[in-house]
Amino acid sequence: MKQYVELFKQLYEVIDKANIMIDEPMKNHTYFKVGGPADILVTPEDIKEIQAIIRICKENGVKYYLIGNGSNLLVKDGGIRGVVIKLSKIDKIEVEGNKIMAQSGATLYNVAEVALGSGLKGMEFASGIPGSIGGAAAMNAGAYDGEMSMVMESMLAIDNNGELLTLTKGEMELDYRSSAILKYGYTVVSVTLNLQVGDVEVIKARMDTLAKRRSDKQPLEYPSAGSTFKRPEGHFAGKLIEDCGLKGTYVGEAQVSEKHSGFIINKKNASAKDILELIQLVQNQVKEKFGVQLHTEVKIWGEEKESSKQV
Repeated sequence: MKQYVELFKQLYEVIDKANIMIDEPMKNHTYFKVGGPADILVTPEDIKEIQAIIRICKENGVKYYLIGNGSNLLVKDGGIRGVVIKLSKIDKIEVEGNKIMAQSGATLYNVAEVALGSGLKGMEFASGIPGSIGGAAAMNAGAYDGEMSMVMESMLAIDNNGELLTLTKGEMELDYRSSAILKYGYTVVSVTLNLQVGDVEVIKARMDTLAKRRSDKQPLEYPSAGSTFKRPEGHFAGKLIEDCGLKGTYVGEAQVSEKHSGFIINKKNASAKDILELIQLVQNQVKEKFGVQLHTEVKIWGEEKESSKQV
């Protein structure tokens, strides 16, 4: 940690020491429940702290990473060199008329519940998606014929120099599982949603229906990062994987779910290496049999353990 002496000194000036963790296991911060330690993990409590941390990292030449709830993240067993900025404490939600302003750390579940309580429809599709609204906005997350692009009006972000900027709908560059946030390395601070007035009972019924569909069809009882692969054009990843006979396939303690082949799960005590090898096996076999290249939807960060590196 000698290389971080000056960094620590500056961080201590802008953020409470209780919100700075050293050698923090990332398995404690991801839905997959795997991942080695981050050199430093910080949990800022307001926007100014995020800006200050980003500036400090850049001034000291230290790489930084932004996470919400870690629902779409796989961290390798060697962990992460640099600073992980976890935004889960920045989670305020406000309602004004038919608009909701949600800070990046707010969970999609909580945002959907606030919308329900306010009689606003449009967020039902997201009520069961794990993770934060900041991450969902950045990747234009979607499910059940809905996606964030359908409800987002604008977002407040931090650029690579630590400055705030507002992105309008047209400036977000929203595409399938992509946005200007991912393209340019910005940080989502808050999202403004433009929803419609609806009937509370109808909204609740839709949320309940989708929750049951998820429970029936997805392996929610095991750690995972949701759908492992992006949907290839003209195909469904889960169907391709199942047609390769890979449903239930193991590598170590990682498994292609028997409930839904599009999910790779941590069946017991999988390592990130197990999961990555199973992802590669699936990609290779789908490519060989169908000529389709599967691309991961889950983000993969970090380093391999030294012992597993090739010499």
